[in-house]
Amino acid sequence: MPHKYHPESLMMTHGYKPELSEGAVKTPIFQTSTFVFQTAEEGKAFFEVAYGLREKGQDENLGLIYSRINNPNLEILEDRLCLWDQADDCAVFESGMSAISSVLLEFLKPGDLLIYSAPTYGGTDHFIHDLLKKIGVHSIAFRPEHTKADILKMIEDSGLADRLALIYVETPANPTNDLFDITLCAEIAQQYNDQSSGRKVFVAVDNTYMGPIWSQPLQLGADIVMYSATKYIGGHSDLIAGAVLGDAEVMQRVKTLRTFLGNMVSPHTAWLMLRSLETLKIRMEAQMNNAIKVADYLQEHPKVEKVHYLGCISEGTKAYELYKKQYSSPGAMVSFDIKGGEKEAFKFLNQLKLMKLAVSLGSTESLAQHPASMTHIGIAEEEKIEFGILPSLVRLSIGVENAEDIIWDIEQALEVV
Repeated sequence: MPHKYHPESLMMTHGYKPELSEGAVKTPIFQTSTFVFQTAEEGKAFFEVAYGLREKGQDENLGLIYSRINNPNLEILEDRLCLWDQADDCAVFESGMSAISSVLLEFLKPGDLLIYSAPTYGGTDHFIHDLLKKIGVHSIAFRPEHTKADILKMIEDSGLADRLALIYVETPANPTNDLFDITLCAEIAQQYNDQSSGRKVFVAVDNTYMGPIWSQPLQLGADIVMYSATKYIGGHSDLIAGAVLGDAEVMQRVKTLRTFLGNMVSPHTAWLMLRSLETLKIRMEAQMNNAIKVADYLQEHPKVEKVHYLGCISEGTKAYELYKKQYSSPGAMVSFDIKGGEKEAFKFLNQLKLMKLAVSLGSTESLAQHPASMTHIGIAEEEKIEFGILPSLVRLSIGVENAEDIIWDIEQALEVV
């Protein structure tokens, strides 16, 4: 019986044949805009499949045409990303927002209803309230405390239940680590599916905070999973990218839109991500182990009001049950409320020496930022208060440095507050 390898083992070789590239042990960069056809008939066949004019044959691959459509670096990367999420297919984009906006544009049209979890990343929140609103898409936010009955009532009370098209979930939520039940969202979507008309309500999950290592939303009932691949997947603060994964039917739609928007990554960015995938699991495990120690330290500090970290959720609660159901790790994102407000938060941030004051997350270096005045500044003030994105909130992305050094830096920064 053939041996079934773990994904972390396949990150070195899957989808790549050295004999096709002069025996190079690593995938070369295919830095080319276009590809040569052996015959005119071959070119015609490739375009027929690329434009959906016919289905691929049983053993037929999408031939290489043009790097806006496909490229060896892009294809190998997408094949490898599929392994972690057990997805049929993957599409990589030039940024996380590009991936998110493409999904929202593909699965929503004027007059449709979007249900989304709040809080959500500031860029996503702005896209929902600005661009989607301009094109006539209606939206309703739901919170972690809302039950299934609560959400169903919101949908029915909107008068747009028959126009529900997409349930968008970011969990854990950025920056508060709030949890949302993916299976519950899938149940609600199923309730509004209409087989007679062919109408389907899709569930899309932004899994950036946990990455593909610690959570697989597709296995919990989601139809689409998205990442800002800039974060853990890239992991070195040297590239910008996004990814979308799902079944073959969903991904055909996503990839078709991507072809005509032209928002795929370059061969060089894809190559950098292939490099990063080889160390994804060990990087994230090191970051998680550091984060646990940091959260434990902050929990005991007298100048800290509250720590928002999955590893700090009390056992026996509904949130703890959901955490254990959806995730295999508490992750590496730690937020905390400092006693005081913006003045105290800024004093802390300005005093950091090892950790860098910068937005983004999931990289090898530890980063700190102030969500209320930075990544989530565009959210309405009353909503920030409701969501817990307070002036006192600081978000930490824990890196791979020595945990003692990270804690020393936090300790000396808190001393000036």
